[in-house]
Amino acid sequence: MPPASISIPLVLVAVALAVEVMVLPAVVATATAAVFGDGGKSLTLTLERVSHNGVEMSQLRDRDRVRHGRILQQQPLGVLDFPVEGTYDPFLVGLYFTRVKLGTPPKEFYVQIDTGSDVLWVSCNSCNGCPTSSGLQIQLEFFDPSSSSTASLIPCSDRRCALGAQSSDSLCSNQNQCGYTFQYGDGSGASGYYASDLMYFDTIIGNSLASNSSAPIVFGCSTSQTGDLTKSDRAVDGIFGFGQQGFSVISQLSSQGITPNVFSHCLKGNNGGGGILVLGQIVEPNIVYTPLVPSQPHYNLNLQSIAVNGQILPIDPAVFQTSNNRGTIIDSGTTLAYLSEEAYDPFVNAITQMVSQSVRPLVSKGVQCYLTTSSVSEIFPPVSLNFAGGASMLLKPEDYLLQQNSIGGAAVWCIGFQKIQGQGITILGDLVLKDKIVVYDLAGQRIGWANYDCSSSVNVSTTTGNGKTEYFNAGQIDNSSSRLDCYKLIPTVALAFSLYVLVFGIFTFYNI
Repeated sequence: MPPASISIPLVLVAVALAVEVMVLPAVVATATAAVFGDGGKSLTLTLERVSHNGVEMSQLRDRDRVRHGRILQQQPLGVLDFPVEGTYDPFLVGLYFTRVKLGTPPKEFYVQIDTGSDVLWVSCNSCNGCPTSSGLQIQLEFFDPSSSSTASLIPCSDRRCALGAQSSDSLCSNQNQCGYTFQYGDGSGASGYYASDLMYFDTIIGNSLASNSSAPIVFGCSTSQTGDLTKSDRAVDGIFGFGQQGFSVISQLSSQGITPNVFSHCLKGNNGGGGILVLGQIVEPNIVYTPLVPSQPHYNLNLQSIAVNGQILPIDPAVFQTSNNRGTIIDSGTTLAYLSEEAYDPFVNAITQMVSQSVRPLVSKGVQCYLTTSSVSEIFPPVSLNFAGGASMLLKPEDYLLQQNSIGGAAVWCIGFQKIQGQGITILGDLVLKDKIVVYDLAGQRIGWANYDCSSSVNVSTTTGNGKTEYFNAGQIDNSSSRLDCYKLIPTVALAFSLYVLVFGIFTFYNI
């Protein structure tokens, strides 16, 4: 329930100025204004002149000028650019990854982009089970804290060690070393210890690019890996967790005032993959937003219904509600997409019934597939995932189908959504997230998206320390470089000054 309040008539005048503004002296007078009450009663407000003890107006203006200068000189927030490589296609790579530079001198590491976990970690020297080669044609590296002049280990007594407890993954060894053990949904795992060192990156501040900027961050140094992480066919140097907890890089850099508390990606679904990843907000008119479910370890959204060709499927909305082991999660570290059994069967049945006259349905290894000689975009229906707040995620056939192979000149397309037995979890992975701008607005506790050609440029905005919002045109990232192709500052609106006028226009003041 909102707090009770007393309503006083107020006139608000907001003036946006695009020219230099002269600060006018405040008019302060002694006066009496009546505010009407019930039963003939009234409340009297007395406005009295404030004495400046003989201080000249010019001196007051000088004081204001100094104060305003301090405000305008606050450190602006920058936009950080990371290159993107890889593709959603499980028959090629099945993951998206980027490059980070750590240590002094800086060393480059390839890490998977994962919004389903929190911590950035890389393989370290003397690692047990860590692959030494990769089928992705990349050179794997190992981080050695003793080879970096700026590296330091995190002891258990360090207050930062407690941040790992938010994800219940930090632990302490007999040597008082702050360590961790991660277990991922696919059964793989990584363990090691936390270290602090410099991360290097390109930062866009104002209309200029600052190369080789750096900031201290805490990250994981893995000394043991298990499961799929030990396989060399798609091996990378580690995982870049973009979760919400305190140890995530986005949380660390935003708390240092380096970046805004928002990040965005646009993952290409074809032409070799790749895409755009920025710590900043991509701005596009068609983006729709839905609130994040509060107090969750992952990016949980309120999925309310699924529609096929505009028809809402007969699925109990309670299936999608967030609770223990239930809910809908956005996860770039997952290749495909997953539905609970209660939602999966109606979804597949509706699509099959709608296309059965145009294609030949068949089941391959327990997965519903279709044999067709026509384009799937002409035959298969659109699907919409409908979220709280009226935001819908529109899926083209290529967003829920995968081409598996061909038989006699006909293509075999299979449902890319998988069934999760015994769990009410919906996971939207790269199959769904590709070819979309996705904005994770952590400050506003919301996630937004829009279908988009991720080979095109995007506008990225950030709010600077002086209150300006600046927009940059970010071109497609060149995978051979960590820079955006171009930066173009769009002129911004000048500072807006608000003049508040109390009822009857007696008391006027200037405020920043």
